[in-house]
Amino acid sequence: MFAHPTLALAVAAALAMPLAATAAEGPHAGAAPTSSQPATNLPQAWPESVGVDSRPLVQLSEWIRKENLDVRSFLVIKDGKLIFERYSKGLNRDYNYELYSITKNVTALAAGVLVDEGRTRLDEKVAPILSKARPDLKEALADKQAIELRHVLSMSTGLFYNFKPTDDPIYYGAPDRLKLAAETTPKRPPGEAFDYTDVNPILASATLGADAGMPLQNFAEQKLFKPLGMANYAWERADDKGLVSSGWGLRLRAVDMAKIGMLVLSGGRWNGQQVVSQAWVRTMTAPSSAPWYGLYWWINDIVPTEPETHAMGFKGQFIVALPERNAVVVMTSMLPIEGGLRESKNVLAIRHMVKDFVLPALDNAQHAQLTPASKRALTRELELAAQHQGQPGAPVDPTDAPKPPKR
Repeated sequence: MFAHPTLALAVAAALAMPLAATAAEGPHAGAAPTSSQPATNLPQAWPESVGVDSRPLVQLSEWIRKENLDVRSFLVIKDGKLIFERYSKGLNRDYNYELYSITKNVTALAAGVLVDEGRTRLDEKVAPILSKARPDLKEALADKQAIELRHVLSMSTGLFYNFKPTDDPIYYGAPDRLKLAAETTPKRPPGEAFDYTDVNPILASATLGADAGMPLQNFAEQKLFKPLGMANYAWERADDKGLVSSGWGLRLRAVDMAKIGMLVLSGGRWNGQQVVSQAWVRTMTAPSSAPWYGLYWWINDIVPTEPETHAMGFKGQFIVALPERNAVVVMTSMLPIEGGLRESKNVLAIRHMVKDFVLPALDNAQHAQLTPASKRALTRELELAAQHQGQPGAPVDPTDAPKPPKR
């Protein structure tokens, strides 16, 4: 295991700052920007009212339009307040998005609740749990007896799955994903090395669901989605046996993605309640199988110069938590996927956006002046952004369409 005291200390320090614990409070009088967006239970404020210079954020939005990027939402939260909320394509805050691998990060939080409640353990062996739930898979799981939940959550099970380049049944139209995962071949001992494979979140979903005594999506709704006041959420793409994957299929609104980041910054507290323990948040965001990977959470891969942890999804979905700055950045998008897991073009894009626009905005408090001109500039740019269409940089799947609430 790798030690990461700096990030842990920064997360702990964030507890002393007003963030998720005050999320239900209304905005300060005169501080929040007017908005035609549907209501949210997050406080809102002009950037300058919390010491943030809105000019780099306006420049970020202009750059997105100039590059014609398909960035569907981009949010910045500072000190528990929603200070920048950009949508494109005529979308608004009520739409939800396919989050792809950010589903893993929410799964890690659900696992923490189960650990806190004594219903699972990181050293729990997954094969006996799954064999009990699915006796028909006992033989297939026989060579996986050493795999623990910690290996599943840290991408270090050592399992090999021969993915097909397109339309792999593990993703599309799977009649029984757990059977596919159970029949994979161990290629190295558990815990030996990081290997990012989507077999692992299938094992996670089935194991945690068995420990919870209900489908994982139902447990997450009870313990996370409802307590955090989320709306228009859905966990889709279950297989024919009703098993969702912990690696994709979760749909959240951008404002509810922000709550996930805020929950991490607050050490698991929301509105004065401990949703998941501070100890679990520290464990989840500390390096495990690699210096830059914890339990489904990435570490210092967007901002390497200060404590940072983030959730990352295929095609450009991100939740970036910056503990020292008490800030969260959220993006949903359809950006290019070429370049590999940690160096894909969408990862390079979010690094550029945070480093060259968001951090300068957060760092320029001495010039953060709330004036009629700054309000007009921000309002006008967000109006232009709302009509911007952007060109998708990745193949578009039907599930990539943002969805409004069901009426």
